[in-house]
Amino acid sequence: MNPHLTRRQVLTRALAVSAAASLPALATAPGPSLNDLAQAKGRRFGSTVGTGKPGTLTGSFADVAYRDLLVAECGLLVPENELKWGALRPSADVYNFEAAERLLAFAKEKGLAFRGHTLLWHHPRWLPAWLDKHDFGAKPAQAVEKMIADHIAMVAGSYKDRITSWDVVNEAVDADTGGLRDTPFTRHVPAERILDLSFHKAREVLPQGQLIYNDYMSWEPGHEKHRDGVLRLLEGFRKRGTPVDALGVQSHIMVVEGGPKYDEAAWRRFLDEVVGMGYGLLITEFDVNDKGLPTDIALRDKGVADYSRAYLDLMLSYKQMGDVLVWGMVDKFSWLQGLTPRADKQPFRCCPYGSDFQPHPLRDAIAGALKGAVAKG
Repeated sequence: MNPHLTRRQVLTRALAVSAAASLPALATAPGPSLNDLAQAKGRRFGSTVGTGKPGTLTGSFADVAYRDLLVAECGLLVPENELKWGALRPSADVYNFEAAERLLAFAKEKGLAFRGHTLLWHHPRWLPAWLDKHDFGAKPAQAVEKMIADHIAMVAGSYKDRITSWDVVNEAVDADTGGLRDTPFTRHVPAERILDLSFHKAREVLPQGQLIYNDYMSWEPGHEKHRDGVLRLLEGFRKRGTPVDALGVQSHIMVVEGGPKYDEAAWRRFLDEVVGMGYGLLITEFDVNDKGLPTDIALRDKGVADYSRAYLDLMLSYKQMGDVLVWGMVDKFSWLQGLTPRADKQPFRCCPYGSDFQPHPLRDAIAGALKGAVAKG
């Protein structure tokens, strides 16, 4: 793609409308849709959707039944990878919005809102490979800041009329140490300055937008340092006047070996501190790793549903909790499949619907939690 195309030219790529052109009749949710239940309490329910590997259409969006299900159950969507640096920027001078445009066109056609994920994934593993060897020139600190600011202006600015809620920064805290991660950018600019710059630039582009720090700290054992690091980061944002509106709690929860283990009291203390600083909350990437549950499907489904209901009931007891998004509606499209296999090699039953597109008990658990939630304040 020509790097000198205007923003309008970049965003009017022809792929968009054709990808969503001929959908079959909509699927039917079993009872009120999850989004209807969420809206009754002032929230929205949504899901991720993805196009697959760059240059292909192999992800969940390629499946007509999956698109049907999104329309039946959801009020908003979030792209799985299509707005990340690695997908958008094959090189320093080129932006490729084609895959993102497919998803945006579908959402617009079906009347679904769209969240942005993510303007900066502050993790060295997930930044594009070219960045590791990029020459930032004689004034590298200035060049780094310009690259980040230009990226946010281009991406958030391109979609400012269609995406008003963004995960501005994703996963900046090292889960093992609680400190901020090092990246190719931090060789030249301190991490705090990079994160602050990202939020200030996002606020400049989106004066009324919802700007979110997103991370995966959780309530299971082993997340103590991660939670503490996130709290320090959020405290620092407030002290420095960094414009962060909410904490995105990814909610990739896991049933560990031996059955459910979690520290509800510690998790509540964490959330209480977050909202006590004036931050809102979102559930941005909910799913369930069931590797600690038995092979038997009925027992496993019940375990997933019960564990999820306990977690969601807690989360939705906060009036500061906003939108709730799952990281996939159907098992076979989940990122968990094949990532860290179960000991019995069985597929994870991690999403509201099975690979046969039939609802799991997890779907009922989500519905019940949304019904019982406090209204968003």
